[in-house]
Amino acid sequence: MLYYLFSYLSKNYSIPGIGVFQYITFRMAMAVIVSLLVTTVYGRRLIDYLRFKQVGETVRNLGLEGQMQKSGTPTMGGIIIILGILIPTLLFAKLDNIYIIMMLVTTIWLGLIGFLDDYIKVFKKNKEGLAGKFKITGQVGLALIIGWTMYFHTNITIRQEVKLPVKYDVPVDFHMRGDKPVYTQDVKSTKTTMPFYKNNEFDYAKVLKFIGPGYEHYALLVFMVFVIVIITSVSNGANITDGIDGLATGTSAIIGLTLAILAYVSGNTMIADYLNIMYIPNSGELVIFAGAFVGACVGFLWYNSYPAQVFMGDTGSLAIGGIIAVFAIIIRKELLVPVLCGVFLVENLSVIMQVGWFKFTKRKYGEGRRIFLMAPLHHHYQKKGFHESKIVTRFWIICIFLAIITVITLKLR
Repeated sequence: MLYYLFSYLSKNYSIPGIGVFQYITFRMAMAVIVSLLVTTVYGRRLIDYLRFKQVGETVRNLGLEGQMQKSGTPTMGGIIIILGILIPTLLFAKLDNIYIIMMLVTTIWLGLIGFLDDYIKVFKKNKEGLAGKFKITGQVGLALIIGWTMYFHTNITIRQEVKLPVKYDVPVDFHMRGDKPVYTQDVKSTKTTMPFYKNNEFDYAKVLKFIGPGYEHYALLVFMVFVIVIITSVSNGANITDGIDGLATGTSAIIGLTLAILAYVSGNTMIADYLNIMYIPNSGELVIFAGAFVGACVGFLWYNSYPAQVFMGDTGSLAIGGIIAVFAIIIRKELLVPVLCGVFLVENLSVIMQVGWFKFTKRKYGEGRRIFLMAPLHHHYQKKGFHESKIVTRFWIICIFLAIITVITLKLR
């Protein structure tokens, strides 16, 4: 909203310095600052309100040290994160940008699903919360909306190098890359970024190349499958990771910062051309949203770090996982998610392995056996006697390392 106000003032009045709102970097910095203010200043008030309303976490006794001391800690704190994302984005981003609209829809959509789950747990005293099938239905529904929009919306394109004569009926741009002439077009495409592949770009349609001529017509089907898997897995992965104080919040902030860098270079013509990576027109605006997301996570971490004064609940964990997944899909870096979100992936796999092995051994030997002392993985280390703060710190270091690897792989050929 402020972007449009200051754009109007800059256009019609000669006010010194007012044109600074045209710069993405300035608006991103403002989004980070406002997000931090919202989450830290007003977060305290919301925590007090939740405590007053006795919106406390019901903790199951899993035999972990210090676990029962957390019983009664205010939950549904994800509301703080969502407000810390929405308010700065609405203030500083271009609200007619299709990418911003998609991110706002994602935040609200999954935030509402998580809120409903927390509401059932807290106020209906049902520890199971919202049934898993309804969560998955909501996540798949969002994935279908995102996938369909990405495939059909006219403003969602990528800049692709072409050779004359061109086959797409869209304008051709010309520029020099060093001493080499380059022709480009902004076209609809199912290409995405894939490390260690030719030019680091992969077309989803090629998955079905084995069926012969006409395989391109099924690109939408393949793309939809990938979008559904990525959104549901990352969203649930963040939910599973949110098991000890500050773990999900801190890792999400690191991932969000990496996505902000990737969005900036992907949306900047000169940098994308220099790094020889996929340029996505109008995606630079996502940096403002990413700034708000990182600010919200860091601000919430002030209250969520050990010992936590508030838990985000499913209201926050489902939302931040979905935000990371959709953001990666939009900037066409979703195939980097297994590396970038390696902590979420490992947490998910630890649960799958534990449950699968337990069921297999129970059928074969008559009693279930376990791979880990407890799943997900962070509880395994708790069982081994590691303090929560040490576990979180080590996971953060791993997440930083994976973020660096993610950025580096873009330049590997």
